[in-house]
Amino acid sequence: MVTTTETTEIVTQPKTEEVNQPSFKRWLKHFLYMPATKRYFSKQDQDAIAQAVTEAECGHVGEIQVVIEGHLPVNQAYYQETRMRARQLFAELGVWDTEYNSGVLLYINLCERKVEIVIDRGIQQATEQAVWDDICQNIISQLVDQQFRLAVVTGVKYIGVVLTQFYAQSVKEQNNELENNPIILD
Repeated sequence: MVTTTETTEIVTQPKTEEVNQPSFKRWLKHFLYMPATKRYFSKQDQDAIAQAVTEAECGHVGEIQVVIEGHLPVNQAYYQETRMRARQLFAELGVWDTEYNSGVLLYINLCERKVEIVIDRGIQQATEQAVWDDICQNIISQLVDQQFRLAVVTGVKYIGVVLTQFYAQSVKEQNNELENNPIILD
């Protein structure tokens, strides 16, 4: 479990006295979920997402990491919900460890049909909650319409636009610190 620090911020929903309760219903839902991530995202889809990340990272030092997960790990689903999982992956994958504190994690959980965006502290002060909520809602609406590839590619492009607005003129030199290929977890 990752503890909240000043270095990260979950921005997909307001954090108002949020207490995560253990849930047998959530555990059962994830236990019975049939792994389908690779069925929804073919190799060509994954390549298109990687290309979108590469294009979205041009012109600024912002770094985008996409994680698509079919369901929460069964041993964690009873106590952990998607927000906590996104925060955990943000830490485990080192998205927080970029030179300019410019990491963004786009986390999609297919079982819950939820999208979480975790941003690093360098971006937190320059953006507003509504911007990230709009990106999440656009992705979710396209996922509901079963346009999986388009949902992720469009979401990545919007994140790139936000990063360009914040970072484009602050630093000229850019380094690709995170892998551009999406991480697919079943």
